[in-house]
Formats: sequence, C-alpha cells, structure tokens
Amino acid sequence: MSTSDSSVSPAVSPADPRLAALAGSREVVTSAHLQLVDVPGVTGRVALITLDNGQDERRPNSMGPGGLAALDAALDEAFAAGPAAVAITGKPFQFLAGADLSLIGSIADRDTALAVGRAGQTVFRRLHDSPVPTFAFVNGLALGGGLEIALHCHYRTVAANAPALGLPEVFLGILPGWGGTQLLPRLIGPDAAITVIIEHSLANNRTLKAKDAGALGIADAVLDAADFLEQSLAWAAGVLDGSVPVPRTEYAGADDAAWAAALGRGRAVADARTKGATPAPYRALELIEASRTLDLDAGLHAEAEALADLVMSPTFRAGLYSFDLTQRRARKPAGAPDPRGARPITKVGVVGAGLMAGQMAVLFAQRLHVPVVMTDVDQERLDRGVGAVHEQIAQNAAKGRMSQTQAQRVTALITGSLDHQAFADADFVIEAVFEQLQAKQQVLATLEPVVSPDAVLATNTSSLSITAMGEVLQHPERLVGFHFFNPIAAMPLVEVVRTGTTSDSTVATALSLAKELRKGPVISADAFGFVVNRLLLLMMGEVLATIDEGTDPAVADRALHPLGLPMSPIELIQLVGPAVALHVQEVLHGAWPDRFGVSGFLRRIVAGGHRTLVAPGPDGRPVLLPEIAALVESGDAPSTEEQVRTRTLEALAREARLMLDEQVVADAADIDLGLITGAGFPVWLGGITPYLDAQGVSERVTGRRFNPPGVASVPQA
Repeated sequence: MSTSDSSVSPAVSPADPRLAALAGSREVVTSAHLQLVDVPGVTGRVALITLDNGQDERRPNSMGPGGLAALDAALDEAFAAGPAAVAITGKPFQFLAGADLSLIGSIADRDTALAVGRAGQTVFRRLHDSPVPTFAFVNGLALGGGLEIALHCHYRTVAANAPALGLPEVFLGILPGWGGTQLLPRLIGPDAAITVIIEHSLANNRTLKAKDAGALGIADAVLDAADFLEQSLAWAAGVLDGSVPVPRTEYAGADDAAWAAALGRGRAVADARTKGATPAPYRALELIEASRTLDLDAGLHAEAEALADLVMSPTFRAGLYSFDLTQRRARKPAGAPDPRGARPITKVGVVGAGLMAGQMAVLFAQRLHVPVVMTDVDQERLDRGVGAVHEQIAQNAAKGRMSQTQAQRVTALITGSLDHQAFADADFVIEAVFEQLQAKQQVLATLEPVVSPDAVLATNTSSLSITAMGEVLQHPERLVGFHFFNPIAAMPLVEVVRTGTTSDSTVATALSLAKELRKGPVISADAFGFVVNRLLLLMMGEVLATIDEGTDPAVADRALHPLGLPMSPIELIQLVGPAVALHVQEVLHGAWPDRFGVSGFLRRIVAGGHRTLVAPGPDGRPVLLPEIAALVESGDAPSTEEQVRTRTLEALAREARLMLDEQVVADAADIDLGLITGAGFPVWLGGITPYLDAQGVSERVTGRRFNPPGVASVPQA
C-alpha cells in the first residue's frame, strides 16, 4: 500500500474556554496523525488516523481537551479528502485508555464537567454520523473513552493480544459519558451491556480479552497481532466491497421480558456489590434502560447530564483518590529504602505445608520462575501439602488460568524436604507455621545457622511481634514481616513490616520481591496487627461488643451497610475463620486492653468448633444460623444501627490517629491503601480516612481531619 502523511496536533483550543482552562499545560496531548492509504480492492483511499501521545508504552494514550481538538481537526482533514472510509487506530500496542483522569479530577464545577462530556460526545459522534463507513482498529488497550470511540465507529477489529477492553467508569463512581450507555446496549443488547458496564466494573474492574469482546459482539473480527493493521485494512476492504457481511440486530433482538430480566439482574448486582452506597451503577442502569426509548440525541444529552452530576459527587472523588493510591503509591511505597540495595532471589524456602504456605509456594514459583522448597514436621504432612499444591496447579491449568506447559514448569519448581539443609542456598525463606510466638521463634532459630549469611528471613504472621521473634536471632537485621492476605492469588496487598533492627537491604529485597510477585506493598512498623488487621479487628470487635451488650445480631451486623463494604462484619469473621479472628482479638487485647476487647460470643463460637456462621436469608442478606444464634447471651444495653455505626466509626478514627502518631505508617494514605487492597474496602469510600473526614467523625473524635480539604473531594477554589 502507499500513503501520504500529515500530522494533526493543534494547540489546545476547544471552542469552550472552560476546556482550554482545564487542560492548561498539564495535558499530555494525544495527537491524531492522518494518513491517506491506498488499499487493494478499495476505490479511493482510506483515511487512517493514528492516536499517539508521543510517550513510550508505559504511558498509554488518554484523551483530554487537547486530544479531542486534535482528533476533531484530523477528522476535518480526513472528510475533506473525500475518502472511501475513515479508520482510527492507536500507537503500537496501545489504542486509547480513556479520558485523562488527572484532568477530570481537577474539575471544580458542574458546568465544566458537563462541557467535557458534551465535547467528547460531539467529537466521537462524527465517526458515528460519518457519510462514509468508519472503522476502529483496536490494536491494544481500549478502556472507557477508548472503547467508546470504537463504539461510535460502524465496524471494529480487535488485535488478539489486546490486553483489556472495558468500560470501568462505574468502578470509579461515574459512568461511561461519551456514548457508552447509549451505544453498547444497541449493539450487544441490554443484558450483555449490563455485564460490561455494571457487573464487570463492580467486580474489581474486570475487563474483557479480545476473544471475549468477539463473543459478545463488540468486536466484529479478532485478528492476529503480528500484522494486525494490514489484516484490518484487508478486512475493511471486504466490508466495503460486500464480500465480508457484518450482520446487525439492534439491542440483540431483546424483547420486553429480556429487558426486564436484564435490568432486574443489573439492580441485583448493584445492590449486592455496593449496598446502594454509590449512585453510579443505578444512574448507569437508568441510562441503559432509557436507550431503548430515547433517540441518540436525547440519550446522549441525558448521559452527559448524569456524568456531570457524578463527576461532582463525593463518591467519584474518593474513587479517584483510591485509584491514584493503587496505581501510584502501591508501586512506590512511602519510606522505601534505595532499591539498589535489594538482593536477587534465585531460590525460595517456605516453612510449613498448610493452605497459606501452599498458596505462597504456587505464587513464588509462578511469578519468580525459581525453585521453591516446602518443609513440614513430618513426611505425611509434607506429602499432603506438596500434593495439594500440585493439584491446585493442575486445576488452574484445567480452568485455563495457565497453559499445560506452564503448569508442568511450575509443578517441577515446587518440591518438599524434611531437611532444613534444603534452604542452604535459598535467598528468601518465609515461615508460615501456626500463630504462636514460641513456635515461630523456634523455626527462625533453627533456620538461621542453615541459610546463607545474605538470606532474608521472613514471617507471614498476621499480628504477632516480629521484634520478639528476632530476639532469638544472631542477626535480627535480616528478619522482615511479609504478610500476605487470603486468598493470596487474588489479594494485591503485602504488608512489609520492619522492626527497629531490620536493615534497609532486607526491606529493599522484600519490596523488590513484592513487585515481582505483582503485589502492592505497604510498609508498616512492627506494631501488633500492623495496619489492616488492627483496624479490621477493631471494626469487628466493636460490632461483636454491641452483640455481647444485648444488640440483636442482625441489627449489629447491618449497621455498617451504608458504607457498602463487600462483607458484613460477621461474614468477614466467617471468611477469616472464627479461631483466627479470636486469636488476633486476644493478641490485640493483650497489647491494648483498653481499646481491644475479646468477645464472649466469639469465644463460644470457637469453643463449639463452628466455622460457618451465616446463610443467606429470604432477602439475600446474611442471617445467623440457628446454632450460632443460640450462642448469643443477651445483655441489657442494646444499641440501634446508628449507634453501632457511630461507635465503630469513632473507634476507627481514634485508632487511625494513634497509628499515625505512633508512626506505624507514613501517613493516612497508607492506611487507606491497605484497607482497599487488603480488606476490599470500596474505592468509593477512599479507603477509610476520607470517609471519616467527610462524615465529620475525624474532627469530632480527634480534633482534626486526616486529609486536607480537596483530598478525595472536589478541589478547593
């Protein structure tokens, strides 16, 4: 093919002066480069527009006012050339990651938010209303506005290796505002649109692979990545000459019953995932439903208005704060020593062969591609543990989570030994024995003379004193806490806990390892419960205390419902295990008896050997099993839901302030990051400290806010 080339990247000059002011000098402008391409079999040329922000692959294309202006100008030039078709693609391996969130987050008034929504719709819609066929050649990441620009095109190809496609806006507390709520239901039907816009967003921002986009009908063709552009142009030529049919059925033929079922499912998903604590999924559902009766003009108008409302909402501002924590702070933890001090890891030892130890072994082998040796106290336990690990790997392969070849390699890397000499050449050895200080001290004391002088010794304790563990070591500077959260494969947090003697090199090695494991670490000082468990157990403890005092368990358990937490306190106790919860309560009570109690109700649950506490009731909410309810010994001082909630939030505020005063973490952002990534706190809360600030709890209890005004809220003028 032959081409003529020009670059369209004008200065930021959108018609609305508010957009120019918004962009200022902060926007990394995604330019639009126009080529007029000769394609065999096509009469006339194809106007091919390539989006490119001029950065390397670590900075995906994003769209702000300057980018919209550049695309608008490129479309002017493209249409003026009288092409046979217009196609849009991205720089190598990147299509468009959506709107520039840093700019959206700086919006301080609703009029500007509305202008941003309308500007994106106006420019993108030129592709929808084009007098010639338009194509999106999605050659990489396409999220939010990236997928919406593709939806405005008449046809879409997707590279088979495109890592993620989706509309994640509801996850952050807004909604697709550049056409997504109106175009996607028309293309793939209401149920599939709700899956992408609502269900996937609220499932920790799940995205689509290329094959999934093809199966749903978002992609008209999924093509090999090696020569994707050439294949896409050839495919487009077939569409233009009629040899490649692309059938369309508006709304996927959904009838009244299908619409009712889809919308009902969407509301059920929103209720289950958010407890009504964020308006975004419900506004998105309203717009999806409206797409059936409104024409596109009216639908886009309603969408832009809803977007403007949500951009100004506290849940979106908290969502942006949370997103920034997980994308930036988790990658560069506060207080990290010089990373050049990290030691390479060529072999890992895991002491213990239980459930958590097995999960660790799989993660180490799969991510590091190094030998992993497990050990336990006898051959039977060791064989059972290693066998369970190998079975887990086989199941992962059967479910398509790894190839058979990968499964074989990982399986071969994980072995067992009863002899600690197997750790002699390990660079990192972590103990995962039961939570008892003397047992852990004994393990560490046995390991130290065996491992090399440079090896890091780590503990996965959830609450015990690491300083006390190190008292049995000749070199406690090599000891570090490396606390995973269950399930290890899914939870992104690792608490890296340093004692007063832990060396910078040891911490740097732990942080480097966390990065290789694709975990986001939070650095904590050595304090009982560290960050997440200290606050989670306080929260659960306050709720349990009100039950001991006479509050109906159902009232106490739903008191935190307005926060939209993923689980109620009693459900959370069931997940972590009543015995584990009781153990941590006892540890924290031993350290701070005036702030952490031990629940008699929980003691009775553990004494009875109960592991399952609740089952879904008639309304889907958890209800105590009769045998658990029988263990309640009612006191004479019941509380209302509001009183339980107020008491719990005030306790959290006091404890978070103490953690900061004690320098357990660098600042409030680390508390929030830990609760989001280690306990599943909703992003629309911003962790916990912005929520406590917004509710006035911080100042009422501690006399001051955790964050300055404008953090996780609308910027201050």
